[in-house]
Amino acid sequence: MPIKAPAVRADGTFPAAGRPFPPDRMPLLRAGRPRKRWRYVGLYSEDVMLCVGRVDVGGVPQAFWAVWDRGAGVLHERTAFGTRGVLVGGPGDRLGRVRVRARGVEIDLRLEPGGDAVDVCSPHGRAWIWTRKTPMRASGTVRAGGRARHVRGLALVDDSAGHHARRTDWEWSAGTGTLADGRTALWNVVTGIHDGPTVSERTVWIGGRAHALGPVGFALALDGVAFAEGGALAFTAEGVRARRDGLGPVRSDYVQPFGTFTGSVPGPTGPLELTSGFGVMERHHARW
Repeated sequence: MPIKAPAVRADGTFPAAGRPFPPDRMPLLRAGRPRKRWRYVGLYSEDVMLCVGRVDVGGVPQAFWAVWDRGAGVLHERTAFGTRGVLVGGPGDRLGRVRVRARGVEIDLRLEPGGDAVDVCSPHGRAWIWTRKTPMRASGTVRAGGRARHVRGLALVDDSAGHHARRTDWEWSAGTGTLADGRTALWNVVTGIHDGPTVSERTVWIGGRAHALGPVGFALALDGVAFAEGGALAFTAEGVRARRDGLGPVRSDYVQPFGTFTGSVPGPTGPLELTSGFGVMERHHARW
């Protein structure tokens, strides 16, 4: 059945948690944990795959972007403290624009609604965390390495916030594809965060309509994911992002390859075969 986002009270809290979540202000500390929040936008297409994000951990801002030019076989990327030159949103934090201005790279995308948004809140350690996953239709231009491309396709926006446990480990995949009947598929699956057996962020969107998924299993080599409903995706890595960071007590260690998918995703009545699929896999260990 389609996912229904939980009702939000007028004061901005979820009834299940009784805690403030965006757009309400969140305290910098709760239960001894610093506030974490981020917005990640991923666009996955046959010619170009990219991601742009802004992160804030305990009041320290960071921004990152990456462009995988499949035709040239080149990955352009940068991660930096501060958010100069990176816009992910717009006035009032609307989702309408993504823009990057950096040496050798320019990204300018417009976003329009592309499907059902999914909200989830979960207990995590001694506190609560929240996420919203929003499918969008993206179009615009990407200039990287002297090459200019017009891009168009489905994008996934990940808005997350909360007071996560000191150590948080997750495996995650997001991607888009075309089904044999011509419909679009978009998926977001995870273990380690918002992964309750019945209430989770695990979702597949078929033609923009969201359907909840059961537990998933990631291959040790990060080259596949299996679904409880049946069916699986095989992944072939192409451009690989990987980074280790440390700032005081905060540590981050991740690998996130862009690549292609084959196989099937769960549908309302059974597995649905992909005729093409593009996206990312990720394994992330964080101490924050």
